[in-house]
Amino acid sequence: MVKISEFAVEGWMDRYENDAKYNLAETCCASISFNDLLSFSDNPNPSIFDFSQKQTYGAIRGTSGLRSKIAKRYASETFQPISEDQVLVTNGAIQANFLALYTNVGPGDHVICHYPTYQQLYSVPESFGAEVSLWKAREDQGWDVDLNELRGLIKENTKVIIINNPQNPTGAVMKREKLQEIVNIAGEHDIIIHSDEVYRPLFHGIHPDSPEYPPSILSFGYEKTISTGSMSKAYSLAGIRLGWIASCSRDIVEACASNRHYTTISVSQVDDAVASYALSTPVVDRLLQRNLSMARANVDTLEAFVKEFEGVVEWVRPQAGTTAFLKFVDKQGRPVDDTAFCQQLLDKTGAMLVPGSECFGEGSAFKGYVRLGYVQETQVLADGLQALRKFMRDGYERVPVASQ
Repeated sequence: MVKISEFAVEGWMDRYENDAKYNLAETCCASISFNDLLSFSDNPNPSIFDFSQKQTYGAIRGTSGLRSKIAKRYASETFQPISEDQVLVTNGAIQANFLALYTNVGPGDHVICHYPTYQQLYSVPESFGAEVSLWKAREDQGWDVDLNELRGLIKENTKVIIINNPQNPTGAVMKREKLQEIVNIAGEHDIIIHSDEVYRPLFHGIHPDSPEYPPSILSFGYEKTISTGSMSKAYSLAGIRLGWIASCSRDIVEACASNRHYTTISVSQVDDAVASYALSTPVVDRLLQRNLSMARANVDTLEAFVKEFEGVVEWVRPQAGTTAFLKFVDKQGRPVDDTAFCQQLLDKTGAMLVPGSECFGEGSAFKGYVRLGYVQETQVLADGLQALRKFMRDGYERVPVASQ
């Protein structure tokens, strides 16, 4: 029987998020209702659903309309625009990642994974019998990665390089030049690049006209590239459970589609219809503008909190996505026990954070770190930070330091 490590961050979320008074662990842009979605339309009488449609399995790979809209999200950037046939619709990005890794990784393979990141991206390949090396981003370098380290990690059996751009939990970004170098390195060794781009295109700290602005991994003309995404994070629609695999390689898409028959067969027609509506013009543009504006305002609010508690709270300001990785230390600079901190904060105030060492750490990694989601409705974030402030002033001194 296949053994897989406990999914620490999802286990933490499952235990606490439904009862938390202030969910500062939320990683999606503030969720919207169908009524909210309709309000982004120019049509005075918009309709998302065709109520006369029979509810069959629907289009197995996703409707042509939806897949073409997803392909269009890559069209302005790609070396050669992808077509709808190069997109496979899945039940969220979590299935997209699982399916792509299941298709491309097996016993005897070696995988390199950008780290820290969402645990699925390294635990799933391990469960398939692959050896996984962690390519570690460093806080003292702004959570950047070293290309020489990547070169040193490559082995004869390296099959896939996995990156997460924008990065969860740090909000860091691999910029255009770095992505090009990764593509060059992968091409030299005929390695697949799997890029989890679920927080794309929420780049609130980089202007789209900047030469550093990071395009999708599909934009560099290298065939062996995979991008996974979803409607959950940047598009505020986690409830419809819809994601996708897009690839420059039709062979990879076909192999993923074949393996998917053993799992969910298709997404629901309802989810497909909602996603297609959300990605239509002008709805998608207005939705993304709403979320980018919220992200820019809210990250400033969070920065004010960090400055207020300078000396015991440290961070690298995120450039994209919805999450920040904050380090909490005592007055001597020693990292606190982040799990105890999160638990005491929740018990005393109802404010929920995610402990870094428990949910993103390997051994002693990330002691004192917590992940905080800040692209909530602005008042929700403000209320949650106020609860956190009260705890910092009355309770924080009783949080133990992390064990050595």
